Amino acid sequence: MPTAPTTKKQLLLDAFLIVFGSFILAIGYSLFLAPAHISPGGVYGLALVIREVARSLFGLELGLGTIALVFNIPLFLLAMKGLGKVTAVKTVVTFVLVALFSDLIETWSGGRPLVEESILCSFYGGALLGVSVWMIFTAQSTCAGTDTLARVLSRAFNTKVSTLIMLIDSLIVLLGLWVFQDWRVPLYSWIAIFVYSKVVDALQPQNPHKSVFIISDKTQELREVLIGQVGVRGTFLHGQGMYSGTPREVLFIIIERKHFAMLKKLVKDLDPKAFITTADASNDSMPLLP
Repeated sequence: MPTAPTTKKQLLLDAFLIVFGSFILAIGYSLFLAPAHISPGGVYGLALVIREVARSLFGLELGLGTIALVFNIPLFLLAMKGLGKVTAVKTVVTFVLVALFSDLIETWSGGRPLVEESILCSFYGGALLGVSVWMIFTAQSTCAGTDTLARVLSRAFNTKVSTLIMLIDSLIVLLGLWVFQDWRVPLYSWIAIFVYSKVVDALQPQNPHKSVFIISDKTQELREVLIGQVGVRGTFLHGQGMYSGTPREVLFIIIERKHFAMLKKLVKDLDPKAFITTADASNDSMPLLP
């Protein structure tokens, strides 16, 4: 069964969510987190650290969005095959808009924070990140970001994606401590990460995961595609057709809601006759920092 075409109304809603979400994300970084030297992981946290190094060692004034864009392009190319055409286009639009808005807002504000208190910057910056990332994922887009690198490394070293993301973002936070030479940097960064996660938890459905059952004649081909392009793990269940008595393999997967549309498209592209059924699954998770 082919997937239903996207309606014009849905496209307009997705466009609004992507543009407005990108703008809010840029505000969070450019008016709150970056001016207060708060580096809560992700590509923009790394961009903040690199900009400070370029400023102190070489006297270069680089735009936060420009640096993040340079990192996001190769990260996007690594993940492009697994996104599908529509999501890939949305992702490019998203990270380009965030970079553009970030540099424009910094130019307008002169790099000054909207409030002087770092605790307020970490709180409101984290909240804005949570709202914006939720909007972007609702539009079935992504921010590229360090989760892409984590998925590539996960396949190379057979390690959980969540573990690698935690490791990468922790290293970025510690880099901020080393570059800015201020113990308050990681403390405020962790406050921002905490607020971000709580906002996302409040906005997303109670069960952020789906359990997915896939019945297909091409389960082995699906296994290779899903591991290689989506980075998910699953279990094969051995079933039997109730009417025909034919042995069938059923692929069982737990996946984050934000990745379900991508998974469904990959399955249908490989096997249009595949049968997919889903249910809510309870698990702790949150979208990843851009």
